Amino acid sequence: MNLLLTGGQIGGIIAGAVIALIVIILICWGISARNKFVQMENQYEEAFHNIDIYLKKRYDLIPNLVETVKGYAKHESGTLQSVIEARSKAQSATTPAEKIEANAQLTQTMRNFNMVMERYPELKANTNYLDLQNQLKLIESELVNVRKYYNATIKQFNTKIRIFPASIIAGMMKLEKQPYFEIEDPEERKNVKVEF
Repeated sequence: MNLLLTGGQIGGIIAGAVIALIVIILICWGISARNKFVQMENQYEEAFHNIDIYLKKRYDLIPNLVETVKGYAKHESGTLQSVIEARSKAQSATTPAEKIEANAQLTQTMRNFNMVMERYPELKANTNYLDLQNQLKLIESELVNVRKYYNATIKQFNTKIRIFPASIIAGMMKLEKQPYFEIEDPEERKNVKVEF
């Protein structure tokens, strides 16, 4: 029995080992890339749910604010009704894209609502109203922060699914670009004009 291997056999074994090693590395990379995508999806979903928490606070606060204002601004019922309608639409939105659009409309409606309230000096002195306004400002500030975090996670995800070779795994997982939580109103993007 001949235990010596010829040069061709040794070369075949080495080539087979190299191919096996490459296959193992590719499989490990594929599993790692897939797991990273799952983590990123969970991260942006969690970020979006955090936005939902603050939106819920906002939705719960708006009826109290509207009721407080109603006593002072009876003839502004159209504006008050539009706030309630925008709130309902935003609450019933289900997909991220629908929520983003509905909340942009609610933000614009709230801006109009605030302009109406400016016309009532006695309302601005009411402690209940001031407390509600301060709560709303705090919620809006918190919303800004969670939206920033959400957009940062979306940026990471959208970038990762398009970069080669990770895009191969993203394609196999049928991952698609996700929407940012953006300002819909072009007026909000303009510089604020301050006059003294």
